Amino acid sequence: MPVVTKSPTIAPAKPAPAPSTSEPIRTAEPTHGTILGFNGNRRTPPPVNEPVKSYAPGTPDRAELKARLASMASEHADIPIVIDGREIRTGVTAQVTMPHAYRHVLANWHGGDASHVALAIDSARRARADWGNWPFAERAGVFLRAAELLSTTWRATLNAATMLGQSKTAFQAEVDAACELADFWRFNVHFAEALYADQPISDKGIWNQTDYRPLEGFIYAVTPFNFTAIGGNLPTAPALMGNTVIWKPAPAAMLSAYYVMQLLTEAGLPPGVINFLPGDAIAISNAALSHPEFAGLHFTGSTTVFNLMWKQIGANAANYRAYPRIVGETGGKDFIVAHPSADTEALAVAIIRGGFEYQGQKCSAASRIYVPQSLWGEVRDRVIAMMKEIKVGDVRDFRNFMGAVIDQRAFDKISGYLDDAKKNAKVLAGGTARGETGWFVDPTLVETKDPGYRLLCEEIFGPVVTAYAYPDAKFGEILETVNRTSPYALTGSIFARDRAAVQTAMLALRDAAGNFYINDKPTGAVVGQQPFGGARASGTNDKAGSMLNLARWVSARSVKETLAPPHDYRYPFMGAE
Repeated sequence: MPVVTKSPTIAPAKPAPAPSTSEPIRTAEPTHGTILGFNGNRRTPPPVNEPVKSYAPGTPDRAELKARLASMASEHADIPIVIDGREIRTGVTAQVTMPHAYRHVLANWHGGDASHVALAIDSARRARADWGNWPFAERAGVFLRAAELLSTTWRATLNAATMLGQSKTAFQAEVDAACELADFWRFNVHFAEALYADQPISDKGIWNQTDYRPLEGFIYAVTPFNFTAIGGNLPTAPALMGNTVIWKPAPAAMLSAYYVMQLLTEAGLPPGVINFLPGDAIAISNAALSHPEFAGLHFTGSTTVFNLMWKQIGANAANYRAYPRIVGETGGKDFIVAHPSADTEALAVAIIRGGFEYQGQKCSAASRIYVPQSLWGEVRDRVIAMMKEIKVGDVRDFRNFMGAVIDQRAFDKISGYLDDAKKNAKVLAGGTARGETGWFVDPTLVETKDPGYRLLCEEIFGPVVTAYAYPDAKFGEILETVNRTSPYALTGSIFARDRAAVQTAMLALRDAAGNFYINDKPTGAVVGQQPFGGARASGTNDKAGSMLNLARWVSARSVKETLAPPHDYRYPFMGAE
């Protein structure tokens, strides 16, 4: 990426234009005071999953999204660092381009370094003294308002940014940037309220309480390119619980991340609660993870990077004010297992959607399938027939089922796997990568006779599905193969109409997937319905979108108040005989 160096500038954060009007967005001011009193136990609105819009031809939503795509494609955003509500432009810039038209520049973003980490930590420290003492309902109000803005006036903007910057189709952007992110903000409020309501019992003359304190220090949130919703959730979940955050977004998702930050500002998030710090990953992480006030890591990304961070945190443990919380969701090598009783049509659709939606760039994407030999011919033919209908191209053309992979590095990696498959396995369909104008990889179905073949074991993060046909009588054995083949344990599914087979798979694969699906693809977890996360090399399984995750961002204090304290040190047993 081209880099230009010039004198840095610091300015107050400029209000972002509202997505559908010319009205300015007012930057939230810190309160630095006492919230007005309120008598009554306030209950937040019950959460409801955001309805998914269809964007079918002729709908107003489709017309609005098309218009925003056109206007955003003609813009050229200048994305700053945002610390304490102030914009910083370092002059060290990199470009945001469209993966499906990589010569089209959407934005430049300014990168920070260790000096900006120090500024962000100071900002987070100051903000925590105020934000961490706000009544919960006031903090909740910020994110409930953010969810409402997202689902209305900001919807087209976040969807368009996700489509153009991350090459998602309209549907994939809708379920991610609009629906899932709004769900995170609404359901996290609901789960936090339930967590705070969990209080201990009290005996006669005693009042016991639990104070759910924010962690002592700052949270470092590192977010990936593939989900705008994850980018919005990882910094805001700890912030909801009273913490302050340094957010390092992925370069390939910088445009959508910037709009999320602007949306939160409009929703009333005070300056310094979340500090937006793009830049060199190594320099920023080293500075953040070595600081004594580092209190927690909220991470989604590669297993390799997470392991390195964990090691670094361990090495610095003696220097921290308190032991940090480490929460991470990493890789996956997700499976579909079919029993001889499986519905072949449903299985084939699950392979297509689970393996090829968003170009296979989901941690949960199905990339290895195990089908009994008696069904394999029919399943194979059904899948190939659907693959021939799939269109790959610019996501602004709504007829396309797939866009481009995220960048040249991903393109080259996936191309290497395709070359290997052509030499050491059998490519049944696809197998083509085209990089002349965009990073396009056709959906690919590979068959192997070796259950230990590398495409069944290694995470590819692309639209490549590898199949192994097993003898029908060896269903139990293939379950053991699935369980031990990969170091990951994120998602997986079983297809069977035989209920006993479902129960057998449930038990045999109990540790193989944190999210397990029966007669469904292993993707598409919904906040509040299927809390998401896996174990083994797939992460800490702290279940984003649940109370379990939010509990990681508080440090409980037990408080005992004796209502009538004793005035005599002696106990009754000490009386004379």
